[in-house]
Formats: sequence, C-alpha cells, structure tokens
Amino acid sequence: MNRRVVHTRGGLPADVLTVVEEPEPAAPEQGQVLIRTTAFSVHPGDLQAVEAYPGTAAQPVPAGLEATGVVEAIGSGTRSAPGVEVGGRVTVFPQPGAWSQWIVADAGTVVAVPDELSDEVAAQMLANPLTTVMLRREAQEHLAFGYDGLVVQTAAGSSVGRLVTGVCRFHNLALVNVVRSDRGAAELHKRFPDVPVVSTEHPDWADEVRKAAGGRPVSVALDPIGGKSAESLLDLLAPGGKLVEYGQIAEEAISVHASTLLDKSLTLRGKNIGRWPAEASAERRASDVATAKQIALELKDQFEVAATYGLGELADAVEHAVRPGKVGLVLVRP
Repeated sequence: MNRRVVHTRGGLPADVLTVVEEPEPAAPEQGQVLIRTTAFSVHPGDLQAVEAYPGTAAQPVPAGLEATGVVEAIGSGTRSAPGVEVGGRVTVFPQPGAWSQWIVADAGTVVAVPDELSDEVAAQMLANPLTTVMLRREAQEHLAFGYDGLVVQTAAGSSVGRLVTGVCRFHNLALVNVVRSDRGAAELHKRFPDVPVVSTEHPDWADEVRKAAGGRPVSVALDPIGGKSAESLLDLLAPGGKLVEYGQIAEEAISVHASTLLDKSLTLRGKNIGRWPAEASAERRASDVATAKQIALELKDQFEVAATYGLGELADAVEHAVRPGKVGLVLVRP
C-alpha cells in the first residue's frame, strides 16, 4: 500500500490534513519517474496553501511539493536529468502530492542528489535554495543600476533567511539582517558575526537598521512577512528602492498610500516560488537548479532540521512546523 497525505477542504492544517492508504502506483509511463520517498520537509508555505484552499474538494487533494527519495523505475523513453537513474537518490520539486511514500513524478521535476548531501539536506535542497536564487536575482538586478546600497531582509533567522545571508556574503552584497527577538539576533550573530543584525523587539529598530547601514542607502528589502513589517521597510528604502514580498506570514494587509510609493519612486514587487516553473525559461530553470545544488553543497551546515517525525505523527509535525522560535525545517520520514 501507499500512504499519502491529503486534504479535502481548507482550514487549519492540523485539522484537515490526513493520511490515506491507496494501492501502490503502477509502473511509470514515458516522461515519468517512480520514486520511493525517504523524507519530505513541511514547508510553512505548503501549510498556508492548505489553509487557504477554497471550499471542499470533490476528491482528496494530495499535499506537498518537495521530497527526496530513491528512483525505483523510469518510464520507457523518458529523458531524465543528468544523474537520475534507477537506484539513485533524487529530490523532486515542484511535484504536487510529494508528501507520499511513493511518487510518480514528472521527469522534469526530478533532480539528482549529490553524494555529499544527507537525506536531511536533500529533502530541502530545492525549494528554499531556489527561493534564495530568486531573491538574489531581484536584489542584483536593482543594485546593478549603480546604487552603492545594501539589502535589508526580515525573518533573517529562517531557513531561507540564513541561505540569503550566506549567498549575499559570497557575492559581496552588503546586508543588514532583521529578526524579531534579541535571542534570535544573538543566535544569528553567532552564525554570521560579520553581518549586522537588528531585533524588532526594540521600538527604534528602524533607526538601528539605518545606523548599521552606515550611511549607505537601503536599495532593496526582502520580506516574507507583509503587514506592518512591509510598511516599515518601505519607509526605510532609499529613493528608487524596491521591496520584494515573498511570503504572507502576517495576517493583516499591507496598507500603503500611493504617496509612499510616488514620493520616492519605490517599487513593491511580489515573488512566488510557485510561479518559477512557468516564469523561467528551460535554460533559466536548469541554471537555477544547478545554483540551488551548489548552495546546498556550500551551505549544507545551514540546512538544519528542527525535528523528524513519522507519517503517524503528522499532526505533531504540522504543529512543530509553525512553532515560533524553531530553527530549521521539520522533516517527515514516510
């Protein structure tokens, strides 16, 4: 039997996600790869999608987009990526229904895992690194116009935030990190002692960011929170600056008067890794995946795991995935 995580309606993930049993999948057809899953990560974005699902589904909706495992079979005539072979370790993204013991994946979403990477890293090798690549591109496209500026990012202690910091250091992009607590600031400072970090626990945190910037203009702000956080970042931006929103942690809307954007010619841009396959060319996708793998290899110590659960502990895994203060992603081993 195959055990798969599904939901039939939107709502709190702990309430609506369930594990069902179904027959093992048939042999893969052309263009498909059959994968035996060894681990998958519980991304907060996956849970947000479950919570926001509209209405009730006629059929169970498979959950998850990323997982790692071992190739059991490849459909006849299938063109697969280099290194994808029977018996080989792979990661799949974006593949709807990835939270399953067995996955029949589109060959185009299957990527070989380097031998140097553990399953714990492989389970998060694509979604977060690809998000990091996307954000770095947004920053560099702006900074290339001549600004001697820097980047500010919120939620800097998150899994994506730590990767962004590592990549910015590698590419010599000036950065100021923002977290929500003094404790988080101290932990992040231990990881990256040469990168300024500010805590929003202080009411004057925006002034602390300006001080850390040392007179350099804040050219780009990266924010997965939204709401009041986004409004504060718009105020920090220099004329011509750009705010990139790539998440929706805050429940409240972003309230921005047109004058805020007009007076300083600011750009407010939304980026969603879910749209990456449709927006990027085949060449760009291949390049981005190669870069994501390199990020995983170079920064593998930043791919922390908060905890590992079994499928029978799904509710606990989901609760842990959204727990404030956790460090790293929650994994499930089917």
